[in-house]
Amino acid sequence: MTNKTKVSFGPSIRRLPSYLHIIRNAQSGGETFISGTVIATELTLEPIQVRKDLAITGIIGKPKKGYPVDELVVAIERYLGWNREHKAIVVGAGNLGSALSGYQEFKNHGLNIIAAFDTDPSKVGQTIHGVPIYSLETLETQVPGLGVEIAILTVPSPFAASTCESIVKAGVKSIWNFTNIKLKVPEGITVWREDLSSGYAMLSVMMKIKHKSELETN
Repeated sequence: MTNKTKVSFGPSIRRLPSYLHIIRNAQSGGETFISGTVIATELTLEPIQVRKDLAITGIIGKPKKGYPVDELVVAIERYLGWNREHKAIVVGAGNLGSALSGYQEFKNHGLNIIAAFDTDPSKVGQTIHGVPIYSLETLETQVPGLGVEIAILTVPSPFAASTCESIVKAGVKSIWNFTNIKLKVPEGITVWREDLSSGYAMLSVMMKIKHKSELETN
């Protein structure tokens, strides 16, 4: 986070969507309660970790019964802010921006992408997954008044800083940064940098460890 803003329980927050997926499946199957142990087993976690993570939502499980499924879904969605709509724009309608615009799970979690912006004249006036694409030059005049809370930044890195300035001038207070540039923003602007390389690094190391283990076993 930027601006000296720190979010407590960061790792726990990242695990909550996975919990929610499992709990919703139980809900669809007609289950009324789910235990932390069941969730932990599905995700290869320790039950105590699951209980600690769920505690931040304010809901408490019942001994020998577990957590009430319906209440748990509501509690997690409320904690994550997924119980209401967040309007968003995609800034940079390239491959990544297009993929994110078409990601259905966002809508299921209240994230409504209402517009995209790009500098490519061949894209302006077109749509991606039903989302209209506008010229980036019009961002500062188009966005105010639309109630946009989040800008998803997917422009090439050399243009990240200047585009960020336009986003801030347009009045958007939260930026989901998919570039590899650390953005400098004024007080009152929240930025989260999504580092895809970190995810790949974790996967790569896990693969290496597994391969080494298999060699030692054989």
